[in-house]
Amino acid sequence: MRTKNPRADAPAIGPQVPGRPGPVVTATGVLMALWCLGFAAVDVVFEVTDHFGSGADANYTAGISVMDWLAVALKVVGASVALLSAVHRPKLASPAVVTVLVWASFATLGAYVLGSVAEAAGMGLGLIGSTDQIDTRNMAYVLFFLIAAVGYGVLATSYSRRHPPGKGLVILGVLGAPALLGLLLLAVPALLAAFGLLPAP
Repeated sequence: MRTKNPRADAPAIGPQVPGRPGPVVTATGVLMALWCLGFAAVDVVFEVTDHFGSGADANYTAGISVMDWLAVALKVVGASVALLSAVHRPKLASPAVVTVLVWASFATLGAYVLGSVAEAAGMGLGLIGSTDQIDTRNMAYVLFFLIAAVGYGVLATSYSRRHPPGKGLVILGVLGAPALLGLLLLAVPALLAAFGLLPAP
């Protein structure tokens, strides 16, 4: 007697369609994009108003402008990543690229916040600097970045649930971005200093 395959009558399962982001995720993406663009606007205002054209840094305005516009470019990229991670099916980038970039954004902001907290703890313990350097302005600045880190954490987690990436892409974003950004922020000022556009370290 022919044995019946129990799976023969089972309905065919097609490819899974990634779910749509909820309203909270969409709102978070928009808010993070505005966060980045608002932060970038500060650098643009500095350039338009020639903020560094006088004072102790007046001789290095060209080098400072390069760093300012580099910061603007990075923040615009951050805004784009926030929006791409909060839409159903982004057409401008593949899910793999968005996965790497959104986790990279979260890791970079998270590393900055952790570094700031560690620095504040060192000051509080008397290991570095002085507790007088911990003022309301500095605390508000760290809180400003903490909010962004949490926001990108929400976007990264949600996007990975909707587009399961595999651990490799997440690790690439989390470990690669802070290292690459750190290298960039060391290499560019060093190159500018070599041409006399920034003071030597």
